[in-house]
Formats: sequence, C-alpha cells, structure tokens
Amino acid sequence: MFKPMTLSGLMLAVLCAGAAMTQTADGNEGVRLEITEWNVPFAGGRARDPWVDAEGRVWFVGQQAHYVGRFTPESGEFERFRLEDGTGPHTVITNAQGVWYAGNRAAHIGLLDPASGAIETFVPPGDGRRDVHSMAFDGDGNLWFTEQGGNRIGFFDTRRQAFTMHEVSRGWARPYGIVVHDDQPWVALFGTHRLATVKDGEVREIDLPRAEARPRRLDIASDGRVWYGDYATGHIGRYDPGSGEVKEWPAPSGARSLPYAVVMDGEDRFWIVETGVRPNRFVAFDTRAETWSEAFEIPSGGGTVRHMVYDPARDAIWFGTDENTLGRAELQ
Repeated sequence: MFKPMTLSGLMLAVLCAGAAMTQTADGNEGVRLEITEWNVPFAGGRARDPWVDAEGRVWFVGQQAHYVGRFTPESGEFERFRLEDGTGPHTVITNAQGVWYAGNRAAHIGLLDPASGAIETFVPPGDGRRDVHSMAFDGDGNLWFTEQGGNRIGFFDTRRQAFTMHEVSRGWARPYGIVVHDDQPWVALFGTHRLATVKDGEVREIDLPRAEARPRRLDIASDGRVWYGDYATGHIGRYDPGSGEVKEWPAPSGARSLPYAVVMDGEDRFWIVETGVRPNRFVAFDTRAETWSEAFEIPSGGGTVRHMVYDPARDAIWFGTDENTLGRAELQ
C-alpha cells in the first residue's frame, strides 16, 4: 500500500540581511495590519505555503527549486533542506514526527528529519497522477490530502503508514484546498462549483448556488461553518453544514479579485488575498458583522499569494509570494 524510500538530505544555512519591506495601515472596524516581507535568499522563486511550528519557526517550500525551507524570525536566519530534482514540493506541515511535505510532481508524501536531513517518502497507491497537493492534520497527527490531477482525496495513517484513497466521482473535479475540522476534511473542488467532505468513508459533494463559481481554498470559522474563496468570479461564500445554507458576498475588487490564499483569524475575520489586483492586497471580511475591512497592499507586489496560515500564538498571518518573499501580516 505504500512505498517507503530513504534519501539523504543536504542542509544549507544562510543569514538573511533582514526585513525587505514593511507597511502598516489602519482599516475600518478597528482592523490594523503590519506587513513585513523578507527576501528569500535561495534562487528559483515561488517560495510558498508557510507553516509555523511549535517554536515559532516558519517552514515553507521552494516549489520550482525543490527544497524545504526554514526561517527563524528572531534571527533572520534561513535554512534550506534540498530535495531531489523534480520533486516540486507544494505544501509543508510539521508535528512531533517531523516535517511533512507534498511531493507534488514526484507522486509522494515526504517526511523530513531536520536534525539529520534524512527523508522518507510514501507513495499513494494507484496508477494515476498521484500529485499530492495540499495537506492537513487530523487530531491524531494523521494526514488528509488532495490530489488535484489524480481527482482523489487521501488519508494517510502516519503511524501504520497506510493510505486510504477516496475517488471523486466527477471527472476533473480538481480537489484543491483542504482543511480539517473535528477530524472531518473539507475540500474545495476547484474544477467545479462544489465543496466536498468525506464522512462515513464516502465523498459527499455540496453544490454552490452559482454554476460559474470555482472555489479554490477554504477555512472554518469557530462556529464550524465553512468559508471559501471563489477564484473565478470574485466572491466569498459561507456553507453551514447544519442547515445546508450557502450565502455569498462579492469581494471588494469584484470579478478581478481572484481570491486565492484565504485564512480565518482568531476573531473570525476571513482574510483573502486579491491576486488579480496589482499589487496583491489583503482584505478581511468580518464574518460576524458581515462587513469588509479596507485593503492592505503587499509591499513587494506579491505576484501571486497562493496560500497562507494563521499563527494564533502571535496573532499573525504568514504567506509566501511568487516574488520569492516570505511575509508576515501582524494583526494589531
């Protein structure tokens, strides 16, 4: 069911000169955001999908240059763990077992031991593309993940090292962003106007009200309702699993918004990055008051911000950009 393989990892540490750009601005509803970006000192571009570990260090991947990176904000130090050429890492998340990354182009999930640099890989079963895309932990440290081209939602038991794969019945549904809430996965089916979940071992799809919608990423509010960004038409939406109700709102920039990265903060504000606007900009929707904040431009321009993560311990959002920067948006 799985194919483990051990590789030798090479770590390279580089001291960064410090923050590249900082912007502080006030929005309405008392929202204040300070955005700081650091230039990633590794060539190749597309530093993406940051993750904050228990010690406050920020992990990310170089999708085009095939590495896992680690950044220590206090010292400004960047470290690089090289992966095999062709890996195309997409997502990285960490727990006590180590550093897990999605080997998107090489059809595997990787587990990196940062102390030794050793890497073990696990290959999902099947003969399809197996392009592991986005990942999230359940409460026991197991992995739920998506395969966009493979059209599957996967579960990996990290202790038994066993896969359970769930096929999405609609062709080219493109399972994309994923979050786990109360050990239940929620997935944006980017090739359709649907969300999906896995319950009692079955994939269940949820139709959104507009056929032209294309949800790309999503997150969960404290009340358990699912929020998503509609990349195709510039909306955000809310799905209530209890009632089945879906409600949507247009993003501030309308159809040119292209909301890609999204995240929920500790005050149930749903942040999106409008990637169709130059420079890219942060904007928040207060899910309780149902009002938008003002916009906060990304100093580097962003290029495209593809994913971001909220760090509740420090009340900050971390993001990576196609301009090869790693950024922190501090809520104040």
